[in-house]
Amino acid sequence: MVYDRVNKWGGAERVLLALHEMFPEAPLYTSVYNPKTASWASIFPKIYTSFLQKIPFVKNWHEGFGWLMPLGFESFDFSGYDLVISVTSEAAKGVITKPGTRHICYCLTPTRYLWSGYSLYFRNPILKLISWPIVKYLQNWDKIAGQRPDTLVAISTAVKERIEKYYNRDSKIIFPPIDSHHKNSLHANLDYYLVVSRLVPYKRVDLAVRVFNQLGRPLLVVGTGSEEWKLKLAARKNIKFLGEVSEQKLAELYAGAKALIMPQEEEFGLVAVEAMGLGVSVIAYKKGGALDTVVNGKTGVFFDEQTPESLALAVKKFDKGRFNPGELIHYAKKFSKERFKKEFLELVNNL
Repeated sequence: MVYDRVNKWGGAERVLLALHEMFPEAPLYTSVYNPKTASWASIFPKIYTSFLQKIPFVKNWHEGFGWLMPLGFESFDFSGYDLVISVTSEAAKGVITKPGTRHICYCLTPTRYLWSGYSLYFRNPILKLISWPIVKYLQNWDKIAGQRPDTLVAISTAVKERIEKYYNRDSKIIFPPIDSHHKNSLHANLDYYLVVSRLVPYKRVDLAVRVFNQLGRPLLVVGTGSEEWKLKLAARKNIKFLGEVSEQKLAELYAGAKALIMPQEEEFGLVAVEAMGLGVSVIAYKKGGALDTVVNGKTGVFFDEQTPESLALAVKKFDKGRFNPGELIHYAKKFSKERFKKEFLELVNNL
């Protein structure tokens, strides 16, 4: 297994654990590893890190070392392995394997800050100008790295289209697995709305804050990130920030929510599927992975533009509709871990 960095917990990490269940003896290779913030990784029999691990602060501030990531992953030797599985949204797909080794890349997205999210990450004109030589180098390398895997697997239709656009390659879609332990909770249908997200710019939690400031309705926000202090300053008393919560607490929050708000364009959007798995519908931006996971009028409601007016209209529209929790739970089963394992093993066997 190869993963970009092991220093957090999220949807991609759930994929790694599902793959670990399939290949329990496989070690994990990564650029950097922080056992304090990624205790989940201790389940792997061995974790190998690149030379980047020795650089001070890089375990928690990897964003400043993107230009070194290609060297980190190219330095690994996989000559003793028959199969390499990379799970990546950045540089892990660029590992070098010999002809006798097969490489399957489970692509979360072509590197977001280089391609689909470039304009958002580099909004500052000065930063854009200063960083351009490094960005150009990384874009060229990323195109080459995208050709190295024997097989590319996309997590959604949106990612499949990006792979074709940026790497000029075809890919197979295998949806990520929903976390099965959430299925035992019951939907309580309380009056609050819920956001579950990293608090970073492209997640557009600021949009949800602006709308719920206007509506005055209860909103709970789960997650942390670089935008946290800004969002807290902007939020009114009806909006509460809960930070990181346990898996059990998250399941309870999902189950009690009136609806999950997903204001961002996601590559897949595992939180939407997790919510539906507990009988909770979703109000989602009509783009990206949500088009694979949310059925308008049946499992949730779409809004067309990332504007306060569009999201507010969707919330009001949602309030007038009715959603059957049993149907939502049944629909979410198509994203089960069992289905993921079956499809992935078929891919491995065919390769």
